[in-house]
Amino acid sequence: MAMTTELGEQKQLKEVAGIPLQATTVDNWSQIQKFEAKPDDLLICTYPKSGTTWIQEIVDMIEHNGDVEKCQQVIIQHRHPFIEWARPPQPSGVEKASAMPSPRILRTHLPTQLLPPSFWENNCKFLYVARNAKDCMVSYYHFQRMNQILPDPGTWEEYFETFISGKVPWGPWFDHVKGWWKIRDRYEILFLFFEDMKRNLKHEIQKVVHFMGKNLDETVLDKIVQETSFEKMKENPLTNRSTVPKSILDQSISPFMRKGTVGDWKNHFTVSQNERFDQIYREKMEGTSIKFCMDL
Repeated sequence: MAMTTELGEQKQLKEVAGIPLQATTVDNWSQIQKFEAKPDDLLICTYPKSGTTWIQEIVDMIEHNGDVEKCQQVIIQHRHPFIEWARPPQPSGVEKASAMPSPRILRTHLPTQLLPPSFWENNCKFLYVARNAKDCMVSYYHFQRMNQILPDPGTWEEYFETFISGKVPWGPWFDHVKGWWKIRDRYEILFLFFEDMKRNLKHEIQKVVHFMGKNLDETVLDKIVQETSFEKMKENPLTNRSTVPKSILDQSISPFMRKGTVGDWKNHFTVSQNERFDQIYREKMEGTSIKFCMDL
């Protein structure tokens, strides 16, 4: 019985400055905020379910100049420490990052206002990937269904309400993308869109190569495009999270890498949900110049 209560407690979210986060993260908050970034750090920033694993694999392949063997030595979740990750007694994301040699590639789902201050102070490089809100919601819903350490999403109708009110882990999608978009010219930020990556992956990979200060020839670029296709990554045990125990990610409920498409929201949203969402979207995104593509 103790075990289930413990798991139940783990699933509860706590808040930091109004943003819901996993309880273990909040319990470790002072360590996270004191994290010491270095000027040559590259931080991969995403709202959950916006192509995090995809961009990680791309960055990793670029870092290793397209050497597949080098990229296949470690499962993806151990390659780039997740700054706010904490689940004692395992080493926290901060501890893993601190033990890592430079130049480091790190990742986070934190909105700008919760990022450890040293990232701004050291003028690190930030790589942000944004995905349209509707597909993001659908993907997050299925992720919360299979993720055994996040709150149960309930029915699709219930989750729709939870998502638009921002009561999901890492807070509202709207504020997250607006926050990073707003400062994109003030810091060294490369802002990418999931939909552009779907449309022309090679073009977007070239931007990342340039941003990382690398020079790769066509053959290597083409190889990276090939290796980072959704189909290839879905089959790759190092990226598809198949090594994660079922007690944490139950892929019999929904695969970690489910569809990776643009426009899957049409299979979930009812007509009235879609109208209501569009209305809320207009209100919440008013005054921002960011434009999303909901369909390819």
